[in-house]
Amino acid sequence: MKYSISKVAQTAGLLALSGVALADTELGGLLDEVVVVANRTAEPLSSVGSSVTAIDTAAIVESQKVIVADLLATTPGITFARTGGPGSATSLFIRGAASDQTVVVIDGVVLNDPSQPGGGYDFQNLMMGDIARIEVLRGAQSTLYGSQAMGGVVNIVTAAPNSEFAGGVSAEGGSHDSGYFNGALGGKRDGLMWRVAANYFGTSGIVDFDPQYGGKRLCAAQVASGSGQVRYEFTPQVELDLRGYYVSSRKDFDGYDTPTFGLGDDSEYGKNQQLLGYAGLTERSASALFTNRFAVQYTHSNTRNFDPQAPANYGSTTTETYYGIGSNTREEYQGIWQVSPTAHLTYGAQHEKSEIQTDTPAFDLVPTPLLADATIDSAYAQWQGEVARGLTLTAGERFDHHSVYGGHSTGQLAVAWALNDKQTMLRASVGQGFKAPSLYQLFSNYGNDALKPEQSVSWDAGIEQHLMQGRLMVSATYFQSRSHDLIDFFDCSTPSPLCVTEPYGYYANIAATTAKGIELQTLWSISDQNVMSANYTYTDARNDAAGTGTFGNALARRPKQAANLSDSYHWSPMLSATVALRYAGRSYDDAANTIVLGGYVLADIRVSYAVSKSVDFYARIENVTDKHYETTYQYGTPGRVGALGVHASF
Repeated sequence: MKYSISKVAQTAGLLALSGVALADTELGGLLDEVVVVANRTAEPLSSVGSSVTAIDTAAIVESQKVIVADLLATTPGITFARTGGPGSATSLFIRGAASDQTVVVIDGVVLNDPSQPGGGYDFQNLMMGDIARIEVLRGAQSTLYGSQAMGGVVNIVTAAPNSEFAGGVSAEGGSHDSGYFNGALGGKRDGLMWRVAANYFGTSGIVDFDPQYGGKRLCAAQVASGSGQVRYEFTPQVELDLRGYYVSSRKDFDGYDTPTFGLGDDSEYGKNQQLLGYAGLTERSASALFTNRFAVQYTHSNTRNFDPQAPANYGSTTTETYYGIGSNTREEYQGIWQVSPTAHLTYGAQHEKSEIQTDTPAFDLVPTPLLADATIDSAYAQWQGEVARGLTLTAGERFDHHSVYGGHSTGQLAVAWALNDKQTMLRASVGQGFKAPSLYQLFSNYGNDALKPEQSVSWDAGIEQHLMQGRLMVSATYFQSRSHDLIDFFDCSTPSPLCVTEPYGYYANIAATTAKGIELQTLWSISDQNVMSANYTYTDARNDAAGTGTFGNALARRPKQAANLSDSYHWSPMLSATVALRYAGRSYDDAANTIVLGGYVLADIRVSYAVSKSVDFYARIENVTDKHYETTYQYGTPGRVGALGVHASF
């Protein structure tokens, strides 16, 4: 369900950029918008039973967000925690699920980092760049997306050209010596489509170790990335698709390895490079009944942390405290059979190999790097069809075989029912998710090759109603999930046979969680110039591992309540303004629920002025009241910040 963001963009965003009148667009028509994330093929929202939010290009431009996680936090069911300012480690939580239980896809390539302890994706370096669209799929979704899709899926699509030759630039400057630039060129002619883009973000940073606890050192960050894609139609039925993406970053951070072994000002910094590549060949039958796609995906990450004080602290000859090198290669086939005009079958198979190389050189007088790999083979099928007027059913099944733990299957069911000429939408879904043990959890010094996959079952049900001749939309969704066999660290304080060989502890399937809550949304077209949107999420996410000391406690850094309110006004064909509020309730920073993170409200003001159809200037002030808040204990957050920028296209 896309309305809380994208409709605002069609008013405040599109109005400012192109002069489209609000009265020309009714909310009900948005149900015909096509999304890909739910079924890995294009579907109108009116036939999707799962909970989906889509953020289009106009919404992205109107938001003026530079960091993807900041934009995602304005959508229902999503919160995040960050250890400092922009470029710092960022965890994203969908409906209370752990950050490494979320699948992130960029242009069809699944992003994860096999070198990390949990194998998940860190949102710290994900800037808006050339992103044209973001789709968020909530709930367990492993049937089509495999391992890690226990909480949901974030599908990111970069821009594609729609004319023979076009381009654009965006540039802004703001508080903390921050600067952001994005530029792109592309074209489409005679079956050939190409586009290249580059962007850069830099800042002198904030004090990551919260000044309220004594922090003084500014932690600078620089993130640069580039992307490219080429598509060529050999015939109307055969298309070659090549894509690439690269990001390089450097970030200062504060750590715990100061001489006092407590968090404090430090001289540490980290470097990270990420590379992804995709090559796909799509073949469509002349009758359009069958579509076949063969693809190869590759991701590579290289993370290195340094501490100039490390030799003095630990007696090593190197300042490199950590390196992690991870790669993932996936070969995939996906087919789509259009069984009838109202039904289709999506099916496919994958082979994936993950590799890890990691060590902590500054702490090892004798280096002992971890080198390991594992494979997983998968097959899946999902059917979707309209079984009665307006009633669409979806059912799927998947089987995976892992080279260490063996086989595992998952399934999914969903229903979407459009009533009263789509004025009323009913949706419900139930799905299973799993996460394969990471290479670090299996093979490190604390590894356990007897680990099983983490598992979850989730369901949701919702209603969406359109009123006032399409000017008012309200929706409510209830969700619930349970995860078990979660992997956590067993510290050997209780005797265990494996403690004989691993006396300092090991990873084991000993944790469980539950989450339930409700997501409410509304969108009101007050007038042809004024649109107001709001969403509210209540999430009760708890430890469900009976017999543990933290049984029943709230999960760390997951606020129970989160809300967003946005009011956009189009003053003239050129000028628009938006006032936005974001609320996060209090949460706990630790599993024992002894460290409280207070709730907060952040107020933003955004203004855009279109000089012409191709040039517009914009300005924003974030956290207008200069509210002090924390998403992670003792880590600072930006106070009041401002920025001025320009978009230009040709």
